[in-house]
Amino acid sequence: MTHKAIVLTFLQFCLTWTGSQSQTPTKALYYKDCPVDLFFVLDTSESVALRVKPFGSYVDEVKDFTVSFIEQLKASYYRCDRSLKWNAGALHYSDEVKMIKELSSLPDQKADLNKRVRDVQYIGKGTYTDCAIKRGTEELLIGGSHRRENKYMIVVTDGYPLEGYKEPCGGLEDAANEAKHHGIKVFAVAISPSHLETRLNVIATDNSYRQNFTATGNIQQQKDETIRNIIDVIVKESEQVCCSFDCQPPRGPPGDPGTSGFGGESGRPGLPGGKGEAGDPGRLGDIGPIGYQGMKGDKGGRGEKGDRGNKGYKGEKGQHGIDGIDGKKGEAGFPGLPGCKGSPGLDGVSGGSGPKGDPGPYGTKGGRGEKGRDGERGRPGNSGNLGSKGEPGVRGVNGDKGERGDEGEPGPDGPRGEKGSLGERGAPGTPGARGPRGDLGEPGPPGEPGREGSIGLNGDPGESGPPGPKGYKGDEGPPGPEGVKGPKGTKGAPGDPGLMGERGEDGAPGNGTEGFPGFQGYPGARGDPGTNGTKGYPGPKGDDGEPGDPGADNEVSGPPGPKGAKGHRGKEGPGGPVGPPGPPGADECEILDIIMRMCSCCECKCGPLDLMFVLDSSESIGMQNFQLSKDFIIKVIDRLGRDERVKFDENESRVGVVQYSHKQTEELVAMGSADIKSIQDLKEAVKNLKWIAGGTFTGSALSFSRTNLLDRFRLENRFALVLTDGRSDTLRDSTPLNELCAVNTQVVAVGVGDIFKKQPNTEQLGQIACSRGIILQRDNYAELLDDSFLQNLTAHLCKEKKCPDYTCPISFTSSADITILMDSSTSVGHRNFETKKQFVKRLAERFLMAKKPSQATVRVSVVQYSGSQQQSVEVPFSRNYTELASGIEQIQFLNSGTDVTAALDYVTSQYRGARANANKKVLIFSDGRSQGISEEVIQKTVAEARAAGIEIYALAVGSQVNEANLRLLVSDRKGIYNVAYGARHLFRVSDYPSLLRGVFYQTVSRKISLIS
Repeated sequence: MTHKAIVLTFLQFCLTWTGSQSQTPTKALYYKDCPVDLFFVLDTSESVALRVKPFGSYVDEVKDFTVSFIEQLKASYYRCDRSLKWNAGALHYSDEVKMIKELSSLPDQKADLNKRVRDVQYIGKGTYTDCAIKRGTEELLIGGSHRRENKYMIVVTDGYPLEGYKEPCGGLEDAANEAKHHGIKVFAVAISPSHLETRLNVIATDNSYRQNFTATGNIQQQKDETIRNIIDVIVKESEQVCCSFDCQPPRGPPGDPGTSGFGGESGRPGLPGGKGEAGDPGRLGDIGPIGYQGMKGDKGGRGEKGDRGNKGYKGEKGQHGIDGIDGKKGEAGFPGLPGCKGSPGLDGVSGGSGPKGDPGPYGTKGGRGEKGRDGERGRPGNSGNLGSKGEPGVRGVNGDKGERGDEGEPGPDGPRGEKGSLGERGAPGTPGARGPRGDLGEPGPPGEPGREGSIGLNGDPGESGPPGPKGYKGDEGPPGPEGVKGPKGTKGAPGDPGLMGERGEDGAPGNGTEGFPGFQGYPGARGDPGTNGTKGYPGPKGDDGEPGDPGADNEVSGPPGPKGAKGHRGKEGPGGPVGPPGPPGADECEILDIIMRMCSCCECKCGPLDLMFVLDSSESIGMQNFQLSKDFIIKVIDRLGRDERVKFDENESRVGVVQYSHKQTEELVAMGSADIKSIQDLKEAVKNLKWIAGGTFTGSALSFSRTNLLDRFRLENRFALVLTDGRSDTLRDSTPLNELCAVNTQVVAVGVGDIFKKQPNTEQLGQIACSRGIILQRDNYAELLDDSFLQNLTAHLCKEKKCPDYTCPISFTSSADITILMDSSTSVGHRNFETKKQFVKRLAERFLMAKKPSQATVRVSVVQYSGSQQQSVEVPFSRNYTELASGIEQIQFLNSGTDVTAALDYVTSQYRGARANANKKVLIFSDGRSQGISEEVIQKTVAEARAAGIEIYALAVGSQVNEANLRLLVSDRKGIYNVAYGARHLFRVSDYPSLLRGVFYQTVSRKISLIS
């Protein structure tokens, strides 16, 4: 049979087989000459659906891309007289796989396939890409055409998540390798931007099936090129498969149907089917013969729980039996007969895949492809961990040296010291200068002749002559010259000591002269000082000598004698005049301040409080960020316990954590649970929380937290801290986000940027926080562990501290008009001025709330001053604290000069014409420094104010003050500074924050309320 006849026979067989297939009514698909199976696998998980608003916009782009792709799948005619026919299907997936449409022939089913793709609703939960690829592989193998080489899969995904996520179907790499093993080519198409390129490379069969393909984005041309390039690759590869024989003559008319062919070989074992439903129980069979013990079977599924039976009646208690006698050991029985042969076992599990076949022939070398486009710039990496603490700063410049104090008076002479011991020898002096050069000496005797030089090196050998005849052995020649001395050998080991020789005879007496004395050695190093001896005791006093004889009379007086011993104490003298009164002791407020500083139990404490954390564990958070979230929760708990002294206990403050993703994935960890006995157990349970990586149903999570955790809390002071990226799936989660607004709970909504660097949704954060809550935003999760952020957060949670009720009440015996004169100069500073306003509000509240007679009234006004022409009444006299507080809050900082006398003159003029029956008091903030001030000017200004009936009080802040001017401001009615009077009218504080500490404001208000 010729080659041409073989080809014609083969073509006739193909046409006959095709005709027989077309006449089979049970075949679902009709395959033409060159069918190609194409299956779409579309990602509709949470990381795709909820990445941007409006939610689902990326899913819509993926659907548009798929529909556009299907529209461009058109039949093609190959040069080998064959036509390309398309069969297409699709599925979409998240944490479950949903079939859109099985493989169907195009263009017959194109409209239906496009309609079903457009009707897809995203799932929006976790990402099981491995399960989706395996399901797509099954669809291509079971429902596809007969050509294994023409099977393609297009996976459209963003590649997330990267790590920390359990892939339930064996992993992405295993699913991709299984598709390659079955000859399926997989294209990886990215959902850009912010996709994981490494994961897409794992999905793709090789680099040629990736090529920076994308299905989303603002550039339509790039998406069109993706579709066109993928179709071109499939068309070229299919042509090589379908037109793989050499000669292709024109197709002739169809021949007569041939005889039926032989039965084909048995196909490869199919994939294991799904688990079937449990069948009805059969009737009880006859008892079979005893078989051999079979192998241990697979573990069966768990049966359904049966109905609970009726409770049985309690039986009557039986009588105690009589102890029986132990029986005798029985004799061994006869061995049993061999059992019958058992029934045959079940069919074994199908074997694994066979060995890889021989490689096929090499195809024709393809042409050089077009240069690929430059890839998009990769997304920036995640922020690193918080850096280590910086090096300490450079030490500041030392301050100026203080002025030397006055010379003190010389002290009395001390007792005569003991004689010192002999000093040590001094160090040798420096060597003297070198002397002049001496005269030339006589020539010395001639030296000995030098040693013989060493033998020179041998010369280079000459050219070798022609070999002569072998001569007779010559006589032994003279010894040659000594060779060059070799290098010195290593030192040998010491030999054994020899025997001691006998003593030699004494030598002849010497005749040498006595040598000169040797050079005095250099002084040795100074020795260590010896230990000091103990001081001796004074000796006993000697006896008095006998009085001498009187001397001769001498008119000249002798030297003065020594000072006599101290005399006895005389009688008490009369009492002196009464001294001036001393400063008053500490009043009640100052005593309370001392007690609060010395007593630790007097400090303000936070709590008790109930704290609930609601933790977002969805896919868009990411594994690393989820770990940072758990660290943040533990650090907040530790700071509240360490810095704010919150005691977490079942009977005091309690805490709980709820992590969530999509519906019915909530997990609760809270104090009061059976397995959590202490705060340490709770922190350990938080560390063990696993990332859920699903959708985002924040409303359902808040409802769950309210029902299962807030109901456990008993305290009114309770907080809910919600940590999320602020992108809840409100399209599928109908539970409102303001679920916690109806309960008495302060909500803190913390919004953090997700793995795509997207900012949190402020609109949803506002709904979560309610009107009385607060919103905190961070760019990334690493910022949650910043020390300043943690400090501000814990301070907010403990803003309402419980302090001991130490108050010293004040009272007025008559009406009073009090003016507070606020310094608004540059030396104060804007921040300190704000602190001063808070202090003034406290004083005003104390004055207006003080006890007073029914007919008396107390009014307060506030005046601000700075330069000479900068005085103004900010709040006129008022008895309404609300008006006063509002007016004080609106005072603007002037930031100018300082003129104290002008301010006092201005206040004095304001008091003219005031109430005659009211005490006039002025509290001025001043450090005593002023522009162009002198003692005479201050004395005159203070005297005029005193003449108007004004009593002046001064408050100085800091240590840089003019003490003389301050004393003039608080001088008494006579113009003289009195210590007692000054202590009641002059207040001092180290810095501005100290104004609000302790009971200082109570001390100031109490002394001002007293009558001088």
